[in-house]
Amino acid sequence: MFRMVVTKMARNLNVNLCIFLIISCVDSCFIPDSIQAAVPQTVPVGHVISKVDVDNCDTKTLHLTSCDPDFTVQADGTIVTVHITMVPANGRTFSVQFQDPNGQKKNMDVYLVQNSRKVRWIPHWLRVKDVEDVYLVQNSRKVLKDGLLKRSKRRWSPLPFNIIENDAPPFPKEVDLVASDSSAAYNVYYTLSGPGVTEDPVGVFSVVKETGMLKVHRAVDREVTPQFIFQARVFDRYTNQETDLPLPITVNVEDVNDNAPTFTGQLQFTVLEQSKTGTVVGKVNAIDKDEPGTDHTKIRYSLLSGTNLFYINPETGVISTKTDTLDREVNDKHFVTVDIRDMNGALNGLSNTATATIVVGDINDNPPTFKKTSYNVSVMENQEKGLILRIPIEDKDLINTPNWNSEFIITKGNENGNFRMERDPKTNEGLIYLTKPLDYEKTKNLKLDVMARNQAELSGTNAKWVSIPVDVTVGDVDEGPEFTAPIVRFTVQENTPNDTLIGTYTAVDPETKSSAGIKYYKVSDPASWINVDESTGQLKIANTIDRESHFVVDGVYNVTMKAVDASRKTGTGTVIIQVEDMNDHVPDILSKDLVLCEKDGGEMGSVLVVAEDKDQAPFSAPFSFKLGEKHDDNWAVKPLNSTAVMLAQTKELPTGLYTVPLMVVDLQGFGSTQTVTVRICRCRNGACLAQQNSTSLGVWGILAMLLGLALLLLLCILCAFVCVTKNEKMELEDMGDSGGILLTSNIEALGDAVDSNLIIVPKSGIDRSVKGSVIDMGWAGAKDLGKMGGDLGTQQQSGSSVIVTDMQNGFSDRYNGSQYGGQNGGGQYGVDQYGGGQYASGNMTFDNTRFMKINWQTNGLFLQQKLAYLGTEEEGRYADDIIHAYGFEGVGSSAGSVGCCSDQVNQEDLDFLNTLGPKFKVLAEVCTNK
Repeated sequence: MFRMVVTKMARNLNVNLCIFLIISCVDSCFIPDSIQAAVPQTVPVGHVISKVDVDNCDTKTLHLTSCDPDFTVQADGTIVTVHITMVPANGRTFSVQFQDPNGQKKNMDVYLVQNSRKVRWIPHWLRVKDVEDVYLVQNSRKVLKDGLLKRSKRRWSPLPFNIIENDAPPFPKEVDLVASDSSAAYNVYYTLSGPGVTEDPVGVFSVVKETGMLKVHRAVDREVTPQFIFQARVFDRYTNQETDLPLPITVNVEDVNDNAPTFTGQLQFTVLEQSKTGTVVGKVNAIDKDEPGTDHTKIRYSLLSGTNLFYINPETGVISTKTDTLDREVNDKHFVTVDIRDMNGALNGLSNTATATIVVGDINDNPPTFKKTSYNVSVMENQEKGLILRIPIEDKDLINTPNWNSEFIITKGNENGNFRMERDPKTNEGLIYLTKPLDYEKTKNLKLDVMARNQAELSGTNAKWVSIPVDVTVGDVDEGPEFTAPIVRFTVQENTPNDTLIGTYTAVDPETKSSAGIKYYKVSDPASWINVDESTGQLKIANTIDRESHFVVDGVYNVTMKAVDASRKTGTGTVIIQVEDMNDHVPDILSKDLVLCEKDGGEMGSVLVVAEDKDQAPFSAPFSFKLGEKHDDNWAVKPLNSTAVMLAQTKELPTGLYTVPLMVVDLQGFGSTQTVTVRICRCRNGACLAQQNSTSLGVWGILAMLLGLALLLLLCILCAFVCVTKNEKMELEDMGDSGGILLTSNIEALGDAVDSNLIIVPKSGIDRSVKGSVIDMGWAGAKDLGKMGGDLGTQQQSGSSVIVTDMQNGFSDRYNGSQYGGQNGGGQYGVDQYGGGQYASGNMTFDNTRFMKINWQTNGLFLQQKLAYLGTEEEGRYADDIIHAYGFEGVGSSAGSVGCCSDQVNQEDLDFLNTLGPKFKVLAEVCTNK
């Protein structure tokens, strides 16, 4: 038989738990004088000591109460521990007080003694009838319903062992005895394994192998390891075979109050000022690491300071206001000391303290106030927009919040909107701005009332928003004239005759109220319809006014006027001319070219005719349409609306163009006869189809095309022949210092002006037998060779002309000195004289013979080639190489021609400059002075 006995350290004392509840057979309440209960040495919280049967008692009058604060009696008579209680070896006694049915108070004594527990483990081979037949009692006696032993359905576990955490030395200490009934048959030894023995934390527990005594070797922290579960095994000392099944051992670490409660969460709260009594401020949170559900973790809250203003719930830690007089402007923060204590606040409980900060929130209980009782400011009339005054204020509420931010309102004196108020976001001052210029002549002084308020409404106060007066003085300024009204309106009928007076628009001096010396001018008159009398301001018609003009918008035409006084100061005004309509436009048909699509089956068609009248009602629509007098009977008019009709066929008509006269008149009967053209045709998508014509080429057409191709081919052959047979171009070789006197001038345009002095003609050294020789006949100082002429067979010199005569071939050629020109250094060559072998130009002197030799080598070569070339052609060829006369430029102009080849006989005559006007004379004088 396997048996394991577990005993407490004080196992010598075996006291049976006896509860004496004597219940009489009659229905009466009976409370015993005393009871005895066996309990552990350390009795945990919530341990049931015993129960008094009160089923037949009147619980309303019984009132069972414990005289020991460590115990309590529940309503059903159960006696329970409320604190961890230590029972000494000699026991402990306390009383329970109650009232008997006769109304007398009595005591019932409760005796507590330490018990020694033995737990029997029923081995697997032990047979019992039923698991219910075996139970454990605290005096370790096994009771069987009968003497038969039967197999149990399950094994029973022993009650757990208890040790106290952080037990004081010395160590090791005995915990309890672990024994097996197999020790009666075997010589056994015991072993332990598991957490606390062979696993972390290693070495906390051990067992005496020979006796089975369980020992603890060091203090244990329950907050680290609240429980140990390991296995005990029993072995035969000789065979080392297990003599019984392994037994799981549970050791609970009993808590002691070794941890003070600690604060968690924030300790700063906010409550609005003037909050009502009982307003929740915040909740203080705390925890305790000791065993939950015991007095070790039952925290009680209290305030050590600030109790005159705040209250804390001792069980929940909720802080509330105790008064409604919190004022942020007096004290915006409160610091209170909070105490937390376990053991439900008992004096032996562990405690902790902390400071909680309570911030008083702001409400708008202080309106803004002005630093002065009134303000004065001066403003000049016509002063530009801008800041004119700053008004400082004070506000005791929290800065930069809606309770502090101010708003300013002008409650009186600003009916014309001359001022506006804003707030300076940095200083919270009120700023008065001028928005419209003031007029001294109209208002010399303004009295404003300015009210200051906050963005938020007032709360928690009976105060009101305050206002102060602001006196605005307007200064006088000499200003320009003012029209009698900024805007004046006149009504004028269109087509009013010119020079008709439509009204007078005058201005006065604001200071003198007089119009003397004021002049009037137009600033804007887009259509130039109005004339303004400079002295009187009378407005007259200058040109015909047309209401249908684009200058008139919605029947209104605007003219801007300016008044100028003697000091040149000005004022402006606007004249609005309301143009009345006249029936001066007849209805006009918008589209007079109409298309009527031909319909199949003889159906008659119709077209839309729309008219428009530029006049307004009643001089326009509705229109009346009817056919003109000279109409045929092919068409009829069918009304459609006030501005359109349908022109319908009255009989079937062939395709083609038809003209239809229509008389269109407006509502006043004013109109005219207009002609519309109707094209009847086959249509596609509303458009006439183009007539399809087919043309075929006949024999003559084909012959004409072939003839044209033949002529084109012949022309191409001719062009090719001309290009092939064309003479090569002649190249002239410059002999050095020729000066480029001979220039090509065969372009069909006027050339540049050339000084004829550059053309040098040699007196001798020229072979007269050469055809086309140039003969010098005393050419000196010639400036123009534009007039040249000659007769066949003669040589002549006239003025600046040189006649070249070819007697052999019978032709003459003319050379204009303007074709030759050149530049040498910075001066222009000019031929002053041929004679004495000298040529002079400026300060330079040349050898005449040497100069002519060099200069005419190139010229002679070119002329010889040119004359030889012309001599091979027919006489008709000569005309292409002569000087052509160009048309005179500037006919009728006093300046004459500007052409380089024109006759500048009167080029020194500058009298025409006097006719160019005064502006040119000023320019001429400036140039002359320079």
